[in-house]
Amino acid sequence: MRGTDSRPRQSALALAQRPSRLPRLLPAGFATGPCGLADHLARYGPPPATDENGPRPERLIEEVGRAGLTGRGGASFPTARKLAAVAAGPDPVVVANGTEGEPASAKDKVLLARSPHLVLDGVVLAARMVGARRAVLVAHPSVREIVDDAVAERALARFDRVRITVVTAADRFVAGEASAVVAWVEHGVPAPTPRPPHLSQRGLAGAPTLVQNVETLAHLALIARYGAAWFRSAGTPHEPGSMLVTILGAVREPGVREIAIGMPVGEVLELAGGPSAPPQALLLGGYFGTWARADTAASRPFSAAGLAGLGAGPGAGLIAVLPADSCGLRETARVVRYLADESAGQCGPCVFGLDAIAGQVERIAGGVTAGLGPLSRWLSQVDGRGGCSHPDGAVRLVRSALEAFGEERELHARGWCSGTRTVLPVPPRRAR
Repeated sequence: MRGTDSRPRQSALALAQRPSRLPRLLPAGFATGPCGLADHLARYGPPPATDENGPRPERLIEEVGRAGLTGRGGASFPTARKLAAVAAGPDPVVVANGTEGEPASAKDKVLLARSPHLVLDGVVLAARMVGARRAVLVAHPSVREIVDDAVAERALARFDRVRITVVTAADRFVAGEASAVVAWVEHGVPAPTPRPPHLSQRGLAGAPTLVQNVETLAHLALIARYGAAWFRSAGTPHEPGSMLVTILGAVREPGVREIAIGMPVGEVLELAGGPSAPPQALLLGGYFGTWARADTAASRPFSAAGLAGLGAGPGAGLIAVLPADSCGLRETARVVRYLADESAGQCGPCVFGLDAIAGQVERIAGGVTAGLGPLSRWLSQVDGRGGCSHPDGAVRLVRSALEAFGEERELHARGWCSGTRTVLPVPPRRAR
């Protein structure tokens, strides 16, 4: 008697259409506009059926587990574990998180602008996996119209059995945190909420809720089509697959690129044309990330394991190149002041601690030499004591800046500075 294969069945069309190399997520020829439903199906083939004729939900979840897919929003939590946890509850809900509130990041906006149907495939398949009848896609304002059009196109074609509601994301940095996304959809207030209970137990309208980054859902849609082995053909054994990376700052062709996880940082920069000026330092992971010296980071794999020795990680997928004629202390001061202003206002360590830290970093950037003692004390007092991860991310950034830009601190103490050229985007301060 032959054994049964528990993997999702794949149609001949799907097998024929599977991308054999990168990019997987961003179709060629649609750099300036979205890929429509017909072109989307021509490129990827149809997704597995989401009715009783398709693979069983638990088998799909198992395949995602075999693929080793983790969240691409920054936390890198195993996706299959989240799916299984939500599937265990009654009447669950799926929330696709395309908020992308960090000013420097563009990967989710680019993905929704170019491949909206791949994300929507992932939303529908995730809903099937957990048994949800409703789903919400939270889209950045800049791509809301594209997403609306894609949802309408699918509805006209009667393509989905899951009702998808589109919500415009809140314009706040903290709005991308999972519980803040749920609070925004339900109450119109993008504030992180304390846990437990976890969202997988009680989230939107009290229902078990799966919150997944839109890039994660796009990968899920491809795993359901082509299987775990195909997904793992890129990346590393412990961190499989590809990821979208925003590359900005002093590079010749800034933008979003798709890379195999584990590609050396220097090679990632070459995908953006290479540095446009001699690089001084790299910001890895985003505004909750880590500064690292450029010469030290260039040979490191862009992966959690590869960057761990630098105290860094891929985060939400971002590399910013700071040129030699820019001041890392001034750049950090600008970002930390922005992060302090973006506090949800729910706890003292964030409201008062981040404001004090931002002020001290500004003074150090201005040449004050006696500021390290109080700053170090405040960093320790704030770290790990906030109501959410917002203050912890800011502390991580400041600590890395103090280490990476020690020579710059000495220059400032003598009245000198490497330069005033800015490379990191920071929105204007909000009126209070």
